[in-house]
Amino acid sequence: MKNMLWCGLALLAAGALPSTVEARGERPTVAVLEFDNQSGAGWWRGGVGWELAGMLSNELSATGSFKVLERDSIQAVLEEQNMAASGRIAAGTGARMGKITGAQYLVTGTVTAYEEETSSTGGGISFGGVSLGGKSEKAYLAVDLRVINAETGEIDYARTIEGHAKGGGMSVGLYKGGFGGTLASQNKTPAGKAIRAALVEITDYLDCVMVKQTSRCMAEYDAKEDARREKTRGALDLDD
Repeated sequence: MKNMLWCGLALLAAGALPSTVEARGERPTVAVLEFDNQSGAGWWRGGVGWELAGMLSNELSATGSFKVLERDSIQAVLEEQNMAASGRIAAGTGARMGKITGAQYLVTGTVTAYEEETSSTGGGISFGGVSLGGKSEKAYLAVDLRVINAETGEIDYARTIEGHAKGGGMSVGLYKGGFGGTLASQNKTPAGKAIRAALVEITDYLDCVMVKQTSRCMAEYDAKEDARREKTRGALDLDD
């Protein structure tokens, strides 16, 4: 009778323990593919898609919650399967790619929106083509995120992640008809800050839904998604 009681208590205790990946000490193995761009952002240049993938890989690695495959281990497979290294996975190829690379999940991202706003705060002066004045800057970035199960080829997680950034203060600039460069030149700009904010938010979201899986963090991201959809719906109503 005592043995049965202890067995029952053991089963209850086992049932009370969290069954999350974090509790089991497992780390999902992920491969972050080249980001795609549908936003028309002026800072997007050749190679930026892989730069964003590398930045997200670093963020995921830094959490300690994921095993992240290096770019070299997946790029050759992408080229072999003729996917143009775009981060878009054709139907039925996700499982095969996962088997070849050893990834359990393939993470893809598409930048679908980018908006930037710069406004003067007044008090500016100009002399000889050099401007000295105050300005306020804002940037917004939206990334459509998909996580593909490399065993089944199905999309396990999908979410639109947003990044917001603000900048301001006194600025000195010389007008030369525009400027160019890589993402390094965006490091301290509102665009760069919005990119980083979106990547950190993606990392936190994946850590929540793939590792921690707690009701609290899931509820927080559900609330963010509801707010985003409501805001988008309101914008569409205004357009009508």
